[in-house]
Amino acid sequence: MTPFGQRLRELRAERGATLKQMAAALQVSSAYLSALEHGHRGRPTDGLIHQICGYFGLIWDDAEALARLAEISHPRVVIDTAGLSPEATRLAHLLAQRIGHLDRETLVALMQRIAGEGPVQSE
Repeated sequence: MTPFGQRLRELRAERGATLKQMAAALQVSSAYLSALEHGHRGRPTDGLIHQICGYFGLIWDDAEALARLAEISHPRVVIDTAGLSPEATRLAHLLAQRIGHLDRETLVALMQRIAGEGPVQSE
């Protein structure tokens, strides 16, 4: 599941909307919405994001947050390491190979470290 898909599912649950109801209102298939929620489809179009915001009555910060989640939610990520160090390329490959085996705690710690939010240990 992608961050966008997770938030979409949360919004539906908060509003008590089924996939079928939402799909009918947005004029898309419930299979497509399910695929978005589960991360089996790529980023939705800006038009669909706008429709979803309208469906849930999201404005300002909430609408912007949903759009940002869509931006970072493509299920197939490509990391271009051309021109970077061998260590950067090795890290990209290791992450690609092992990300599916990392627990949530480790993933969160890695994200915080990379984002500069966690404690930085001296080497």
